[in-house]
Amino acid sequence: MNWLLFFLAWILGGVGAVAGSALGALNSKTALFAGGLLGGVAMAPAVAAIAVRFRWIRSRQFWPTTVGAAIGFIVAASGAVLTLGSPIGPILCSTLTGIGALVGSKAHGG
Repeated sequence: MNWLLFFLAWILGGVGAVAGSALGALNSKTALFAGGLLGGVAMAPAVAAIAVRFRWIRSRQFWPTTVGAAIGFIVAASGAVLTLGSPIGPILCSTLTGIGALVGSKAHGG
């Protein structure tokens, strides 16, 4: 089920970023970016919880998967900001959330 974990992390990371950005935009431009970052990172435990629920990962892989997805999202957000001039850059960077979740899930016997 690795590809399901990858796509779940990719999609929920994006959903969290959009929701966080929307909430942050109500305050200021700086809060828009901070909200996007926090929203995406906040979805990492949800990704791992869903993966445990559907038995895509074992419960002992919850925290490594969460940390991997969160780090992947942070790297993806940084890369996306640097490549905003191209539509391809942010799209490719967003896959790092899924890659991070997969790498994290391999810890503790994945």
